[in-house]
Amino acid sequence: MTDPSTRQVLVVTGLSGAGKTSALKAFQDLGFETVDNIPLTLLGALVRGGDAPGGRLAIGIDIRTRGFGLEALAEEIDRLRAVDGVTVQVLFLDCGDAELHRRYEETRHRHPLAVDRPVLDGIRHERRLLDPLRGRADLVLDTTDLPLGGLKTRLRRQFGDPSADTAHGLSLFVMSFGFKRGLPRDADLVFDVRFLPNPHYDPALRPLTGRDAAVAGRLEADPGFAVFFDHLCRLIEPLLPLYAAEGKSYLTIAVGCTGGRHRSVHTAERLAARLADGGWRVGVRHRDLDGQGG
Repeated sequence: MTDPSTRQVLVVTGLSGAGKTSALKAFQDLGFETVDNIPLTLLGALVRGGDAPGGRLAIGIDIRTRGFGLEALAEEIDRLRAVDGVTVQVLFLDCGDAELHRRYEETRHRHPLAVDRPVLDGIRHERRLLDPLRGRADLVLDTTDLPLGGLKTRLRRQFGDPSADTAHGLSLFVMSFGFKRGLPRDADLVFDVRFLPNPHYDPALRPLTGRDAAVAGRLEADPGFAVFFDHLCRLIEPLLPLYAAEGKSYLTIAVGCTGGRHRSVHTAERLAARLADGGWRVGVRHRDLDGQGG
């Protein structure tokens, strides 16, 4: 196990288009601080900076980095490895020429070394330039046949917390909302509970919310609620490991009713508690709890 007082530094480099940006986003999800393309002259100050020891830092560096050069980068890495309390690893992202060419053609991005030449020439030139750096890397990861979800999974297995359940690396957010104000834009899954009896039409329940026991009791007393909730959980729970296996880090499940105050709030609370009991990390938000209606 790594000493918690040791600062872990990961230099993420490789061929342009091989997935550095996606890798840095994945490292953010794993708890790393991430920085991309800072000048090499600032690398030492960045790593040594900070008021507290420890922590994990992933730094993206490629041929577009100001001051980039193989010798200069190698010297900086050697200097950092000599610093007490710092461990340094180099991750090199590789990819086949044909796949890189396809990615550039598909995205219409310009290769940094192909300004006045064909894309494939720029890719081959960069490969020749970076071959010595590839040989110095602690880990080489070929992304040719690796989809984004696969890349995230590989990085999580290599650099994540080994004591954590890989599938449970997915963070869940359960949100209630009212259809009166429209669908939440960030929802991945949306469920409509307007078929349930509406407490809004009971004068005693109208000023309350789905968090109140009286509203919860009224909804739970409806035989249709238990049937619906059982089917809802049976639908959602088997999907979660599949989303996690595809590399998804966050999943938002939205439950809607008319006003976002009663039915959706209670259902969201019940669903969040059920998922938390299953070992998932769950957050709950009620978008329209200050609204009116059921």
